[in-house]
Amino acid sequence: MTIVERLVPDELWEAFQRVVPAAPTRPQGGGRRRYGDREVLAAVVFVATTGCPWRQLPPVFGPSGPTAHRRFTEWSRTGVWAELRRLLPDEPGTAGGPGWSRYAIDSVALRAPAERG
Repeated sequence: MTIVERLVPDELWEAFQRVVPAAPTRPQGGGRRRYGDREVLAAVVFVATTGCPWRQLPPVFGPSGPTAHRRFTEWSRTGVWAELRRLLPDEPGTAGGPGWSRYAIDSVALRAPAERG
């Protein structure tokens, strides 16, 4: 099992394919081959779950950090994450859906100032 398959299991990939917009076509043709959505999604999951900066994304994913970030931004603008969340079960790990290990929560901890009395 590759790192891409481990980070984006088949169930998540199938749900993602239902909500991701089709890749834009270049009217003039040519250019570099576009990295596959599954590889980019795995890179996004890796960054979200590890806190790795985009620019330090390991090359094992294929796309560079800036490429993965650009695609993440495109998908965010088109509402992919909200649609994907709508498709995923409310209880992680049920109905064949991804378990809690596939969700990421972000927080910031701030030190409370000492009371002066």
